[in-house]
Amino acid sequence: MLQRKKQRISRKFTDKSDLLDGLPEDLVISILSKLAYSASSPSDFINILVTCKRLNRLALHPLVLSRAGSKALAVKARNWCDSAHHFLKHCINAGNVEACYTLGMIQFYCLQNRGSGASLLAKAAIKSHAPALYSLGVIQFNGSGGSKNDKDLRAGVALCARAAFLGHVDALRELGHCLQDGYGVRQHIAEGRRLLIQANARELASSLNALVKRKAQQQHQRRSNYLHYSFKAGSGCPLLSDFGCNLPAPEVHPVNVFLKEWFESGRGALGQGLRLCSHKGCGRPETRAHEFRRCSVCGTVNYCSRGCQALDWKLRHKAECGPIERWLVEGGNGNDGGHGGVGEMEEVVEAEHFAI
Repeated sequence: MLQRKKQRISRKFTDKSDLLDGLPEDLVISILSKLAYSASSPSDFINILVTCKRLNRLALHPLVLSRAGSKALAVKARNWCDSAHHFLKHCINAGNVEACYTLGMIQFYCLQNRGSGASLLAKAAIKSHAPALYSLGVIQFNGSGGSKNDKDLRAGVALCARAAFLGHVDALRELGHCLQDGYGVRQHIAEGRRLLIQANARELASSLNALVKRKAQQQHQRRSNYLHYSFKAGSGCPLLSDFGCNLPAPEVHPVNVFLKEWFESGRGALGQGLRLCSHKGCGRPETRAHEFRRCSVCGTVNYCSRGCQALDWKLRHKAECGPIERWLVEGGNGNDGGHGGVGEMEEVVEAEHFAI
């Protein structure tokens, strides 16, 4: 009797494995590609690799690796190792543009391999990857990885314009400030303000879409709990609250989270006198002393771009900023040629108020 039960159990397992093995490979690859694209974390993809030998082999197929999304590639700074590096390279060889951007940012800012990092970012930008275009624009604005004379403001504006055309909100905001201030492009205040309005409107629309998706996923909860979670005081994004809405802050790209964790955890050491961008959703470090702009009022925060400066002012710094006598006495040394010096924060603030 016991032997019959064992035979039935073994037959059941054999039947199940036969069903899996009997699926066509192109169908399995198609399913795995969708799973890799929609994975919410790297562990979702890793769980596929450790399921069985066949899934492990097919999950590393170039078609699957080429479709891996940003969250599937979102390795934590504390978990960075040669295996993670090699996996990103495999994805790049498979044609994954998101992997090009991720590894390019890590190599340029964290591993300080400027040439290889910039090359990967350019490879992603050529394929119309908006975040890569914007990141290259920031590098051109600051002359990152080189000297102050390596700045190319016109190239930065052109890259931001392309990224804005592809729908990148931060690039659109940066382009609006450049037009309004005449920074790297002929000044056009009206057009700059129009772009700032458009940037805020796009951010509002994306946040509302995120709320709708979250609501659909939480239909099993009581409506009162949902409203308390989504609209409780202090939980929203002040930038969007100027539209009369109190919405969750926009989601930060995984590579920006990596950069911030890399330097704050001590995995990467900043050089003497170098600082991180003060916008909490950025994580970019300076590559030379006084590369970023300082706040002209308090002098305690610095930003890699006008877009980060404007966002952080609305999100956090507006409530903290206050004049410091020491900074006023120093006369704003370290503002890198006057850009971002005394008066620039006031200009950015007025622009955002008008735009909203």
